[in-house]
Amino acid sequence: MFKSLSIAAAGAALALSVAAQGGFAAAAEPFANEIKARKAVMQIQAFNLGTLGAMAKGQIPYDAEAAQNAADNLNAVVNMKNGAMWPKGSDLGALGVRTRAKPEAWTMYPKVAEQSMALKEAAAKMAAEASNGLDAVKANMKAIGQSCAGCHDITRGPKQ
Repeated sequence: MFKSLSIAAAGAALALSVAAQGGFAAAAEPFANEIKARKAVMQIQAFNLGTLGAMAKGQIPYDAEAAQNAADNLNAVVNMKNGAMWPKGSDLGALGVRTRAKPEAWTMYPKVAEQSMALKEAAAKMAAEASNGLDAVKANMKAIGQSCAGCHDITRGPKQ
């Protein structure tokens, strides 16, 4: 509980710091702040999944504390209320290369919500088991990967 609150507090402090520096000030380009925020969320997810994945693949040694921290961070970020980061019209078709979000992301909402729920469930399970050993991390990576891919397959365009 304390870790989740401290993660949330750190995230809020970072957002306020960025806002104070003009990073999230009203942008001249439509949806610039929303796109920046959702890309940041994806980077945080990727960073923490990178730690867990590297352990699962044997690229770095398993470390129970590092695994638990990454799993807790992932669990916290996937449970953010981030609907404001996804306004209709902030897609690749409307905005070009600033985003990889396909227009279908907004028309496939029931499927996107299912994939989001699957990721939340997989992240919660990983957070509950990450410090129980390398086998626990390995066992939970597949469900996380499948939920990420399930959403990306329908909502994310190719790299440009």
